[in-house]
Amino acid sequence: MNADKENQGLIGVHRRSSATISNRIGRLLLAWYRKAYRDLPWRRTCDPYRIWVSEIMLQQTRAAAAIPYYQRFLERYPSVEALAAAGEADVLAIWSGLGYYSRARNLLRAARQVAAAGHFPEEIEALKALPGIGDYTAAAIASIAFGRPHAVVDGNVLRVVARVRNEPADIGAAATRRRFGEIAQAWLARRDPGGFNQALMELGATVCRPRNPLCTACPISAACQANQAGTAAQLPVKLRRVEPVEVREARLLVERSGRVLLRRRELSLGRLAGFWDLPSPDQLPAARLGVPLGEFRHSIAHHRYRIAVARAQAKKPPAGYGIFAWMDPGQLERVPLSTTARKALKLAAKARTATCPRA
Repeated sequence: MNADKENQGLIGVHRRSSATISNRIGRLLLAWYRKAYRDLPWRRTCDPYRIWVSEIMLQQTRAAAAIPYYQRFLERYPSVEALAAAGEADVLAIWSGLGYYSRARNLLRAARQVAAAGHFPEEIEALKALPGIGDYTAAAIASIAFGRPHAVVDGNVLRVVARVRNEPADIGAAATRRRFGEIAQAWLARRDPGGFNQALMELGATVCRPRNPLCTACPISAACQANQAGTAAQLPVKLRRVEPVEVREARLLVERSGRVLLRRRELSLGRLAGFWDLPSPDQLPAARLGVPLGEFRHSIAHHRYRIAVARAQAKKPPAGYGIFAWMDPGQLERVPLSTTARKALKLAAKARTATCPRA
């Protein structure tokens, strides 16, 4: 039976057994995925290390943005042993700009545990025991790398389940997420759990989108109760919403002999501990302010930052305000540089280009 005929066979789902529907959904998704999947670099391997790196990077990061980081990271650390032998500062430097730096620290900690054990764990509970690996990431690695029968549950999967079942339950509630996970597990194609998981996530990312879902292109549209009821655009429901916090900050660009003054964040700051950033006015109290260079926006979780950048002059960093260093452009590529510092330096370069006389 081809996919179109099987999709038609899903019509009238209320008259068929849930097991029959689940099996057909699995077959249809796999058939669709083989033809429609995006050719992403981590889909060309079954190496658990490379799959693990990709899954960690894809947390809070779009696939297109993760690709160059993924490729550079594996060029530097082609194996779990190579990563385990690396220093934290070096790992943070190559991760710099990707954000959510606890991911990189946990990746390094877990790599050292795996290297010490001498093998990569295959079972889901052993994977979850590693730093930075939760239910979703463990299920993804176990299914894709080792063929273990565990369904993944992420935002894409929750959205697909909510629409197929026409469920208005709050996906922010733990009970709803558990129940939707059980539904995804029932759909799971046991002969190819890794392919099924990737197909389900791909469907949510490219067809069953948060806005303007492409229902006419969906391989399981005949089974989608929200599509039949015309409620797809209203689902899923997420009642718990954190209002964004607006924050205004400033950074100073102090340059001398082609070098820029940076300040290292305190090691007690947690997420950005040890990263280098441009100093703020309160960290250079004796600095003479110069021309403003503009401002940029930066978001972290539910915080929305608006950061103003201005040139300044300072003879030397003040004592008691932390660790400062003058760095040339070559050094900037070898240290963990905060995303705000990168954006500020990019803004400064743009302002410098705009004021240069044309030839």
